[in-house]
Amino acid sequence: MNPGCVEIDASGLHFSELNSIVRSAVSSGKRDIVLRNVAGQRYIGTNLYNAAESLDQVNITIYGTPGNDLGAFLDGPTITVFGNAMDGIGNTMNRGLIAVHGRAGDIAGFSARGGEIFIKDNAGYRTGIHMKEYMTMKPVMVIGGTVQDFLGEYMAGGVIIILGLTLKKGESHHCRYVGTGMHGGAIFIRGNIEEHQLSKTIGAVDLTPEDQSMLIRYVEKYSALFGVDVSFVDPAEFTKLVPLSVRPYKKLYAY
Repeated sequence: MNPGCVEIDASGLHFSELNSIVRSAVSSGKRDIVLRNVAGQRYIGTNLYNAAESLDQVNITIYGTPGNDLGAFLDGPTITVFGNAMDGIGNTMNRGLIAVHGRAGDIAGFSARGGEIFIKDNAGYRTGIHMKEYMTMKPVMVIGGTVQDFLGEYMAGGVIIILGLTLKKGESHHCRYVGTGMHGGAIFIRGNIEEHQLSKTIGAVDLTPEDQSMLIRYVEKYSALFGVDVSFVDPAEFTKLVPLSVRPYKKLYAY
């Protein structure tokens, strides 16, 4: 086995015990960590630290279903999940990559301020809630399928891309209250979405050439990560949604 690699059987381990083992492995110089039989353990990838170097070369591969707050406060590592994931993926993450070869629960990307999150299939409610940008950091989340209500709620920055690949031909997205309280960033949705599904404080605008190049780049990265042929996806199929004001509740709360 590669001396920089370690495999951990998570069967029966409490989340605090599993995370302690992972942190010890990283701090001792391990760069490829494989977790097997993961079943709901929370906070995997959180609070990793190595005094000698950055965490950008750390790869954590998970087989099973990680629990809430996978990759919370992530700052450089790559986390790959072969399975589904629960709520709060990438909570307040700074840098790094999370790729889920399945579905994700609610509040994926909650308060993320950097890094990238790729989800192969669908995600739950309040995807991208409170996403923001911080200095040069700009979070990007790519969902291969569709999402539930309150997409981009209170979103203050970053990019969310919804590919709609799990929808049947002619089927519209079902999410409602999209962009409620949104005051920054942009949401790109491929497929049909009606005006009544959107918050009154956001609107559709034309894609710029830069938007189209960005979409092509992230669709290609989605394809490479998950081995899915998405060559048929055309940037022209996306609707770009942005906030109409940086103070969406001004008329309600300001006098």
